[in-house]
Amino acid sequence: MNSNWKKIGFTATVVIVLMIPLSLVIHTPSKSKLKRKAEFVGGKECISCHQREYNLWKGSDHDNAMDFANDSTVLGDFNNVQVEFRGKQHKFYKRDDKFYVFTEGPNGEMGEFQITHTFGIRPLQQYLVPFENGRYQCLPIAWDTERKEWYNLFDKVYAEENITPTNWLYWTNQAQNWNGMCAECHSTNLNKNYNLENDSFNTTWIDIDVNCEACHGPGSEHLEWAKLPEMARSYDDNLGLVLKTSGVTSKQFIEACAPCHTRRTSLGVNDHRTAEFFQNHLPQLPVPPNYFSDGQILEEVYVFGSFTQSEMYMKDVICSDCHDSHSIKFKFEDNALCTQCHRAEEYNTYDHHFHKYKSEEGQPVIDKFGDKIEVGEGALCMTCHMPGRYYMGVDFRRDHSFRIPRPDLTIEFGFPNACNDCHANKSAEWSQKYITKFYGEKKKAHYATVFANANNLEEGADTNLIKIIKNDLYPEIIRASAVRYLASYTTDTAYSMIKKALNDIEPIVRLEAVQSFSAGGPEDFINTLSPLLNDPVKVVRIQAANRISTLSKESLSEDQIKLLEQVLSEYLETLKYSADFPAGRYNLGNFYSQKGDYASAENQYNKAIEFDSLFYPAKSNLAMLYYNNGNLMEAEFMFKDLVDNHPEYTDGYYFLGLLYAEQKRYKEAAEQLELAAKVTEDNTRTYYNLGLIYQQLNNVSKAEASLLKGYSNSPNDFDIMYALVDFYLKRGDNKQALRYANEISIKFPSNPAGKQLIDYIQKQIQSN
Repeated sequence: MNSNWKKIGFTATVVIVLMIPLSLVIHTPSKSKLKRKAEFVGGKECISCHQREYNLWKGSDHDNAMDFANDSTVLGDFNNVQVEFRGKQHKFYKRDDKFYVFTEGPNGEMGEFQITHTFGIRPLQQYLVPFENGRYQCLPIAWDTERKEWYNLFDKVYAEENITPTNWLYWTNQAQNWNGMCAECHSTNLNKNYNLENDSFNTTWIDIDVNCEACHGPGSEHLEWAKLPEMARSYDDNLGLVLKTSGVTSKQFIEACAPCHTRRTSLGVNDHRTAEFFQNHLPQLPVPPNYFSDGQILEEVYVFGSFTQSEMYMKDVICSDCHDSHSIKFKFEDNALCTQCHRAEEYNTYDHHFHKYKSEEGQPVIDKFGDKIEVGEGALCMTCHMPGRYYMGVDFRRDHSFRIPRPDLTIEFGFPNACNDCHANKSAEWSQKYITKFYGEKKKAHYATVFANANNLEEGADTNLIKIIKNDLYPEIIRASAVRYLASYTTDTAYSMIKKALNDIEPIVRLEAVQSFSAGGPEDFINTLSPLLNDPVKVVRIQAANRISTLSKESLSEDQIKLLEQVLSEYLETLKYSADFPAGRYNLGNFYSQKGDYASAENQYNKAIEFDSLFYPAKSNLAMLYYNNGNLMEAEFMFKDLVDNHPEYTDGYYFLGLLYAEQKRYKEAAEQLELAAKVTEDNTRTYYNLGLIYQQLNNVSKAEASLLKGYSNSPNDFDIMYALVDFYLKRGDNKQALRYANEISIKFPSNPAGKQLIDYIQKQIQSN
């Protein structure tokens, strides 16, 4: 079973720049707004003046994002209906005008639970059940609003996994918790109000659904403006509204939607007061495991990460060009939506798409999901340029990167393509044949090839990554992704490019550069990253602080320490905000561990494991915490847990072997390190330690073989060469010892050890 923490993970990293981005200048509040802080008033206050907008919004997906459960909002069948899932009978019924479900509870036993809220509207409606400590949990049995039937999300989404009551994904556990996982984007002015001391919530909102102030910001100042006589009103202050939604750049408009329409980590409460997305959000890049390495959607990612890599984004297309801002509906039907910009006489023709129209005769095809694709759908722009995937079992969502179908990339790298999405019974070669027939041999270069090669650590991919980073004709999210891939290459040019990216105008590029920067030493690290502690964008400066905090304070000046502590306090608040997540507790554990507060670190790691028993990063760090503090019994227990239950964690054997070696349990140490060598053949340290341990066991042949294997993997590793010199000296083989001593001298000319070893060996030779 794949580890679930990877699916809903937390990334605590940020970037910084030495110049203020243009977006910050544009969004600087006017002087009048600085005088008084606008307050939320609720969407009902807007209706009298904005009846048209209200009528469009009413009944929209935003309006129905969440509601109280009553006869007008509940769509599911609660007329004493009984359904069977996984061999158990589940019942839905009403009593005293309240809605109930009889289903499996926290311990797996059947019981009655009241449903208090609806959640979403189409193509499914979920239901919320209240629990102790202010928690609301999402019932895993949802109502399919199109098929008019109940279905179990576990069966649809996690069909191959055994979701037991102790699993993080089980419906009464944290992964299905409304307060932290879902609420922020379904209500207006949502305050999670999580208390990490007693693990409880006191969640509040101003509007239960996505209302006016979710996009326009708190409206009290606008109401005051509206009350003024017309001649007394100011028109140079955005009419008293906190956020501008007109007269802004395309990027600003899109980032106004981004807090809810992207897969991201929130750094604090989304109070709808700033249009600078990166001040409070950390978006995930279009890279694995949430995307294919060519940027196509894979996991549930909510549009922003795909749209911002598109040519449409680079051409200043915005959400409201296709969707009405208030009703969220398409502005036009079918291809008319696209021919607003693309010439119909060229693109809405058979000569472009080569597919039959609805009125023509033909046979439907069955797509890769088993759905019937009727004749005529192949002539729709979105079918070929916006292929999609199913999420939550029944919700088909389209990829907004608007890419050209590329069967050739399917052949080369295995990426999906729109042609074979529909023509599932045909091969990619079949599709490519027709692409070539209709459009010719010429293919436009795509970053997908570079990213796929970089994901496989192909030689030379770093050169092409650097070209992408330097070229601002690529979207900033793609340039940031290139920075992340480039971090896997240790060349001087890669180092220089990442260092230069620290000063990029785009926050997302600076962020990845901070996370990816690897210096030659502490001084270079501090001198390079410390200026970023002053970055105007929060997500950048706190990650810079997080990285610098791993160094000894002795490397920092007093002024640097003072600034670092200031930004770290800001970083700590972001960690506390996410402390209801396993990864949030894990990052808190790391924070306290770096500060030397090992008791607090241990507590946070244990909390992360309590939240999700499969979250092995917390187990790993807790084991290392025990190991480094001499608690070897506890460390052994944790490492055994990792080895037994987390085969994807390949370092478990290695550290368990070191632990046994420290206890002089050399035979057990050798056994564990041999296992480590099988799962990570390229780990030189494994062979280095294995060679030393076999010497302790007087197994000369295995000791030599292990050290030579390490040398074969890393012929420039100082420790492995030094160990070989020592090994051969102890066995009187001065010739072999001298060979490796000479290599040390040549490869490490500034290290006196090489010459000293050569002198010693030559004396040994002369004395013999």
